[in-house]
This record gives sequence, C-alpha cells and structure tokens, in this order.
Amino acid sequence: MMEKIKRDEIWSIPNCMGYFRILLIPIFCIVYLKADSMKDYYVAAGIVLVSTITDFFDGKVARKFNMVTELGKFVDPLADKLTHGAVALCLCTRYQRMLWLVILMIVKEGFMAVMGLINLRHGKKLDGAKWYGKVCTATLFVVLGVLVFMPKISGEVANILILGEMIIMAIVLVLYAFEFQKMAK
Repeated sequence: MMEKIKRDEIWSIPNCMGYFRILLIPIFCIVYLKADSMKDYYVAAGIVLVSTITDFFDGKVARKFNMVTELGKFVDPLADKLTHGAVALCLCTRYQRMLWLVILMIVKEGFMAVMGLINLRHGKKLDGAKWYGKVCTATLFVVLGVLVFMPKISGEVANILILGEMIIMAIVLVLYAFEFQKMAK
C-alpha cells in the first residue's frame, strides 16, 4: 500500500529545487530554439548551469538536513531525465548525430524503468544510483552544456563529444544490465 506523502515532504527545500529544475526546462527550450545571437546561447547555457548547480545542491541539502524523501528520490532523477532529454532534443536541431544519443538515452532509460518495475514487483530495488550511473549523468551534463555554451564548435568536435557520451552511456547500460541480472538470482 502506498504511503501518504506529507505536506512538508512535498514542499521540502530539496523537492522545491527539483520542481524548479523542471520549470526551467520550457524556459531553456524557448530561449535555445529562438536564439539568434551568442548572447541568447549564453543565456540558454546559463539556464542549464543553474539547473546543474541546483541538481548538485538539492541532494547535498537533503542529506545534510535529513530531508531525504521518497518523493525526492523520484523528483530528482525525473528532473534529470527531463532536462537531459529536452536539452538533447533541442541540440538535435544543430547536430544531426545528437539524434543517435537521444535514441540511446531512450533505450537506456526505458530499460532502467522496465527492469526497475520488474524488480519492484519482486520486492527488490537498486540500492541507489551506482557510481557509474552518476558518472554517466555528470558527463552527459558536461557534453550537453558544452554544446549549448559553444554553438560555433566544429561539427567534428561535436561529433566526438556525442560519440564519447554514447560510448559511456552504452557501457553504463551494460553495467546496469549485469546489476539487474545479479538481482534476479
């Protein structure tokens, strides 16, 4: 049976930071897609930077002030995935190969969601994000941030960054597959 979420948990500072990150997504998309000057791209990059800093601090605040909640464990990664997806989709308008990264993101996150649900039905769940998952998230934020902040980057460099992130993401997908396989035993 689902536990009722308390009002103070809903409006905890870390959870509000997660909501704020979600609210930044459409603002970023509008600014980035309508950008016609370097200043506009810098504003879009600033929005991504604010989201990244907020992501870093929400977890720190939650742990330091004992504000970790089940809702927060859902909102924080949701804000991450939505932000990554929105930024990557916007970048598809500039970099053709970004579409392949978006497809890999969908495969990885779909796999994680399905396996997570299957394991929850059997009373099992991952004991938090693994270090390699955190590395993947961090490198993805860096790659997306660089591509937003440097819209005049050469196509070759952009493709190398995108390919590098795809390799990291594929490795992490395989590592999580092994993790879920261990859980099944």
